[in-house]
Amino acid sequence: MVVLSRVLLLALVFLVASATLVHAKGKTPAPEEEGDEGDELVAEKGGKKHLEVGEVTYDARSLMINGKRKLFFSGSIHYPRSTVEMWPDLLKKAKLGGLNVIETYVFWNLHEPVKGQFNFEGNADVVKFIRLVQEHKMYVTLRVGPFIQAEWNHGGLPYWLREEPDIIFRSDNPSYKHHMETFVTKIIAMMKHEKLFAPQGGPIILAQIENEYTHVQLAYKELGNSYVQWAANMALSQNAGVPWIMCKQKDAPDPVINTCNGRHCGDTFTGPNKPHKPTLWTENWTAQYRVFGDPPSQRSAEDIAFSVARFFSKDGTLTNYYMYHGGTNFGRTSAIFTTTRYYDEAPLDEYGLQREPKWGHLKDLHRALNLCKKPLFAGTPGVQRLGKETEARFYERPGTDICVAFLANNHSTIETTVNWRGQEYFLPPHSISILPDCKTVVFNSQQIVSQHNSRNFARLKAANKFNWEMFSEPIPTTVQIPVNHKSPQELYHLLKDATDYGWFTSSLDLGPYDLPMKESIRPVLRIPSLGHAMSVFVNGEYVGTEHGSHAEKGFVFERPVTFKQGVNHISLLCMTVGLPDSGAYMEHRYAGPRAITVLGLNTGTIDLSQNGWGHRVGLNGENLRVFTEEGAQKVQWTKAAGKGRALTWYKTNFEAPEGKDPVAIRMAGMGKGMIWVNGKSIGRHWMSFLSPLGQPTQSEYHIPRAFIKPGQNFLVVLEEQEADPKDIEILTVNRDIICAISTEMHPPHVKSWERKGGELKTVGPVSGPSAQLMCPNLKKIVGVDFASFGTPEGMCGAYKPGKCDSPATRKVVEEHCLGQTLCTVPVEPKLFFKADPCPDIKIKTLAIQVTCAF
Repeated sequence: MVVLSRVLLLALVFLVASATLVHAKGKTPAPEEEGDEGDELVAEKGGKKHLEVGEVTYDARSLMINGKRKLFFSGSIHYPRSTVEMWPDLLKKAKLGGLNVIETYVFWNLHEPVKGQFNFEGNADVVKFIRLVQEHKMYVTLRVGPFIQAEWNHGGLPYWLREEPDIIFRSDNPSYKHHMETFVTKIIAMMKHEKLFAPQGGPIILAQIENEYTHVQLAYKELGNSYVQWAANMALSQNAGVPWIMCKQKDAPDPVINTCNGRHCGDTFTGPNKPHKPTLWTENWTAQYRVFGDPPSQRSAEDIAFSVARFFSKDGTLTNYYMYHGGTNFGRTSAIFTTTRYYDEAPLDEYGLQREPKWGHLKDLHRALNLCKKPLFAGTPGVQRLGKETEARFYERPGTDICVAFLANNHSTIETTVNWRGQEYFLPPHSISILPDCKTVVFNSQQIVSQHNSRNFARLKAANKFNWEMFSEPIPTTVQIPVNHKSPQELYHLLKDATDYGWFTSSLDLGPYDLPMKESIRPVLRIPSLGHAMSVFVNGEYVGTEHGSHAEKGFVFERPVTFKQGVNHISLLCMTVGLPDSGAYMEHRYAGPRAITVLGLNTGTIDLSQNGWGHRVGLNGENLRVFTEEGAQKVQWTKAAGKGRALTWYKTNFEAPEGKDPVAIRMAGMGKGMIWVNGKSIGRHWMSFLSPLGQPTQSEYHIPRAFIKPGQNFLVVLEEQEADPKDIEILTVNRDIICAISTEMHPPHVKSWERKGGELKTVGPVSGPSAQLMCPNLKKIVGVDFASFGTPEGMCGAYKPGKCDSPATRKVVEEHCLGQTLCTVPVEPKLFFKADPCPDIKIKTLAIQVTCAF
């Protein structure tokens, strides 16, 4: 979002005096490339264009396809975090956003959940996904890993690997290396068989082995160093035909390329570890992934654009947005405490909708940088200090007009004016202006020309006619789950990642003199646990729930309990919330109760840790698959009325929402559990884990349209806590509220220029400042929610008039925009008033907010 007070600063452009040039060390001019769009397409007979593929090489300046240098704008889209049906639309929007590469991991535990049994069906069909990327005329970076982290369950490693004898993950360990090489070999062989590497005619131009190993390398000492060498050599031995990379790995062995991950690799990356390797950025974080209990996280479009412009001004050749579309962690695929929603703040949000202005601003940046290709590759780099916090980085070929400049203001709060080659340029705080000819500003990272939008959730009456029924999960005791071990078992080993839930049962026989005599004294059950969550029942009655967090997995459950004379049954439902996805020695992480004691008895504290415990994996409802229509018939349901007991299943039907907008379910009034639609899990919900702001980290959960069938749909919710489903809502999602901001001094849009014949040229007459609006999905503007010319305040979704405001603005906007899919409103004062009511305001702003609909 852009606050309007800053917009006025961004519009100013001034003229300046010349300055002395200081050249960086010269480089051999590279092959020249032209065109304002990506040049990765070549024409076939008949004029049809296809993706140029072939030999992939590199030198210090760039990656090359068939000897041609290219700029690569990449985005991470993970195939299992969306449905197959969503893939074409996501890739289409990525291409329209100016990307020419898609980056994805390969998810080992998705493909080999059981040792030797493979799955490449549905949204695990990585080959289909890669082919679809090529159909959309983009390249692929395949991050094979096979450890990937990615906030994915167990970092992508299958659980069965943990129980291999004598294994140590990600080290020079024979067992781990054997299984890792077996899987990598299978994936590379599959890609070769399908002819998906670029030299074979496919789109894959880079492959990655391992992932951010530097973070844990020291923990393994020499076994870590030798593992890096082994991993690189093993990857190279696959003969994939494309370069291999290792991200954040300074000691990546030749010819493997070390790359940067982070927010500001243009400033933080120490560079390739050999002078013949290019500068690549494999993860430019577009926000921050969330874990349950987190407040909202943001990263502005302006900051991302600044970092990318900086990177390409310093010999960068590829940047990858992590994520470009985050998507959804369906089922139990999220890592430890990670939310079901993933990187929702990316340019394409969880639902695949364009998040503006992030999507549009980056699209404009890509166009601006593509205008710079020829001087970037043909010019000699130089740097000139323009002031204490300002500088010019440029590439030029002396004696020619080939020149590009990046004018940077590195101060975070103060705007400035710089003198560059006889002209003055205004630079907002923390901004970079791009001049493809060293004269003309076509883009400023802090100045957003693209439109803004606001996400909306719409409640449809027909889809919310619920008739909730409930089935309470039986609370087992040692009668149903007899003692089978002296002490509680470790939770990961017990569950083997087959479920989140494991029962632990024991009993305690108390005589009349064991119980406290005073009413003010009650026994207390104390259970320290290594994580992740636990619900406690005594004699079938719910006592309470406790849980850890992403920062501190362990916790101590401590509650007063009511015991009776005779046998008392203690039932613990212990839960995981995803497996660890990072750190050293992951195979030695543990969860579950580590001690159980009862305090406050007349006979003193009793330690039940060695009392004898029964164990059972999973819930009765899971085993019966009551989340399917067939399984639901195996139990007795009753009408839900009011708050249900902890650990209850709820079911209902809902009508498929009309239209094509994405669908979500808002879990108001619920606590923690899981959600299924027509038998398919959409993930974990956790409304009761509040952020420091007092709100759930995630309230709405994505139901893909592919999960919904025409007519009635079967909805099941497993609720672990006491809750009432009456406030649950089915919603559709849109970004139909769009906004535009422009000032009298706003520069033309970057699309006003193109590069032809090696020269920067205007595309038709360069228009003056204007506000441009375009509805998504061919919808039309049906209402003007806000319109003000003068000094409006606020941001999209929350505008208000300022002290100076033209009453005619709404009428002008309605005349230009109502009923249109696309409209342009010129920022011309004469349109809005005959006599200027506030002449003291030298630069006025036009702010518009409209609603789109069919």
